[in-house]
Amino acid sequence: MVEYELFLGIDIGTTTVKAGLFDVHGSVVAHAAYRYPTHRLCNGVVEQDPNDWVKGITQVVDKVITGIKGDRVAAVGLCSQVNTDVFVDIAGNALAPAITWQDNRAAAEALSLDRNISDAERQCWWGAPLPVGASHILARMLWMQHHKPDIMSATHRVLTPKDFCLRAFAGVEVADPISNFFIVGANLTYIDGLIERVEGARRRLAPLYSFTDIVGDFELGSSGKRVPVVAGTMDAWSGIFGSGISRAGQGVYMSGTSEILAVTSEQRIGAPGVVTFPTAVGLNVSAGPTQSGGDSIRWWGETVGLDVASVLNLASEADRSHRPILFLPHLEGERAPLWDTDIRGAFIGLDSRTKGPDYALAVMEGVALSARLLLNSLDQAAGSSVPRIFHAGGGAQSDLWAQIRADCLGRTLDRVAFSDVGCLGAAMMASVGVGAHPTLNDAVLSMTKIDRSFEPIHRFKDRYDDMFEAFLNAKDALRPIGKIVKKREFDA
Repeated sequence: MVEYELFLGIDIGTTTVKAGLFDVHGSVVAHAAYRYPTHRLCNGVVEQDPNDWVKGITQVVDKVITGIKGDRVAAVGLCSQVNTDVFVDIAGNALAPAITWQDNRAAAEALSLDRNISDAERQCWWGAPLPVGASHILARMLWMQHHKPDIMSATHRVLTPKDFCLRAFAGVEVADPISNFFIVGANLTYIDGLIERVEGARRRLAPLYSFTDIVGDFELGSSGKRVPVVAGTMDAWSGIFGSGISRAGQGVYMSGTSEILAVTSEQRIGAPGVVTFPTAVGLNVSAGPTQSGGDSIRWWGETVGLDVASVLNLASEADRSHRPILFLPHLEGERAPLWDTDIRGAFIGLDSRTKGPDYALAVMEGVALSARLLLNSLDQAAGSSVPRIFHAGGGAQSDLWAQIRADCLGRTLDRVAFSDVGCLGAAMMASVGVGAHPTLNDAVLSMTKIDRSFEPIHRFKDRYDDMFEAFLNAKDALRPIGKIVKKREFDA
């Protein structure tokens, strides 16, 4: 029996760092995870300690290579959450907590930047009318200049979590164009005409490399062994590969802390509210992240004293044939396709019969409705509707939730066999980097498998059509409440 080389994929997520060790066919040899905290403060501040990522990587790598000869690991790939920024000094040390993608502190700076960008510039740079939001790296740099000038003055680089960890474990300062898409144009290079609008920003950005470029040698946990590491990319694109996307006309729904949906198309068209990435590795990808997916389940569970598994079990006791309760999952504003930091969540339609299972089901359905809103925009960006969608991530492991999503979206969901698709995609990039697969397309076709398909149940079509109409009306009607809430937060 041939002993194939192994490929290590690491995903630095919003709540957890995960590592998977895979053979050339995508079979899982080992898998481990390490959770870390997120600190939610007042005035829209949401932070993490970057050293938690480093500690987590050391622990999960040690676990997955236990009992495995280190020389069997051929290469390493990383992916991570993006729109999370770390300001580091010349030695690679974090000067402040990481500002996460959920953080809205730079909303005023973002608005100031956004007002001075013309529609023609947006179209030229991105091919779509993308807004500059509070999670934009340039808005964060401006915020640091305004509020923490000493930190900004000492900043050598501003890095994504992936690139911070590459600096820590491989000693290299690199970035990739897709993780930095808001400051990168269609030619996969930095947009100097945008970046120069923030003094000192350009010199604080790391040089760009392609996903599968070998950029250095990665230290394998506490073993001390070093193996080649590729530049990698953002979690969404890594998950696209790990889910099975290999050509135009496909889609993926990744469910984690937030929901990420993406579609591929023959042409790069674009639409308001979603990101149409620069063409990379032969793919035209339009995608969007919501602000709260699995995080809605976490929030409601903590509110009533239940863990996530218990919330999902409780929802199974509700009857989907009876009256619905509408939940708006905008707990920290909303990203795609609304990009509204003021909007807030709500339960609507409660009465004295409303019980725990009804709330739990409403949260699951509300997340699915927000995904439907996003998918409508992605259909527009792709120029057609994708009939089947790969389904992945921790939130996809609930059969009930997967079925709710299929029913609400009116699309077949093909759930992938290995849920941590970010890890698998990162391992694929590593395999291409060292030549085990000639292209990412070959790696995808060799290393992904489907676990189960969920077909829409026709009898629920009217339910979700009606709920979606109510969802659209409710989000607009409740916008003034969100503005009042936010004003009171900042006045406090």
